[in-house]
Amino acid sequence: MFMKDLIMILVGLLMLIVGVLIGVAFLTLFERKILGYVQIRKGPNKVGVMGILQPFSDAIKLFTKEQTYPSFSNYLSYYFSPIMSFLLSLIIWCMIPYYFNMISFNLGMLFFFCCTSLGVYTVMVAGWSSNSNYSLLGGLRAVAQTISYEVSLALIMMSGIIMIMDFNLIKFSIYQNLIWFIFLMFPISISWVSSSLAETNRTPFDFAEGESELVSGFNVEYSSGGFALIFMAEYSSILFMSLFFSLLFLGGYDLSLFFYLKLGMIFFLFMWVRGTLPRYRYDKLMYLAWKSYLPLSLNFLMFFIGLKILL
Repeated sequence: MFMKDLIMILVGLLMLIVGVLIGVAFLTLFERKILGYVQIRKGPNKVGVMGILQPFSDAIKLFTKEQTYPSFSNYLSYYFSPIMSFLLSLIIWCMIPYYFNMISFNLGMLFFFCCTSLGVYTVMVAGWSSNSNYSLLGGLRAVAQTISYEVSLALIMMSGIIMIMDFNLIKFSIYQNLIWFIFLMFPISISWVSSSLAETNRTPFDFAEGESELVSGFNVEYSSGGFALIFMAEYSSILFMSLFFSLLFLGGYDLSLFFYLKLGMIFFLFMWVRGTLPRYRYDKLMYLAWKSYLPLSLNFLMFFIGLKILL
């Protein structure tokens, strides 16, 4: 019986990972379409009906190209950092409380922070091992940015944990039966969206890949498969952050069409921001983290602790 359960869990995880990979493929198409319409053009529309097969042709092109590497790079760490980055972004999906395996991940919140903290190292190693000044600068920027915004993310999450007094993500849907947390925590839910943009290195906080000054940032020396893996890791984490927001603030997790609609709307917000906002200045990014989000999240944390004691 135990063996059968184990096989079911593995099959469930495999289905989840395949689903994430297909989701990532079509999210790239979705983004290119949205950016196309933002800039009053079509976006991909040649491969398949309305460009629906574009992600697959891109994947085939990237993974069949020759893998090049710089002569003076630290080869092993250069080669394995994109793979580790991609693996981390997939491992984090294990904490999603999907019901058909009957798994209850009691410390899901802590697992989330362990995985996101480890993600910093892969970017740093990718930047350093390429042995290029641009890559190194991009890697250092990414590390400083991610560490800064992780503080405010942790504190915002602490407010949610104080409200339900549990690390289990299933409890969020139970506690949001009558009212969504976005109505109770509106200012910090908005700062969570902004912090997740910074955490996933997205516009207007894409300093790690600042094309105007750093060519392409930490991934400038990567081509073919390595670049594709970094790209997929980024989109996987964007998809996860969208799902996590709807899980924390928009009524928790349920396998309904409405839940996936909410997820799609948040992902659309990521794309919309990219099509609309210019890149921030680096010092303003740091001021935003330490002078705005940190005091805001700390104050709200104190407020929710007081509220919990009163109730």
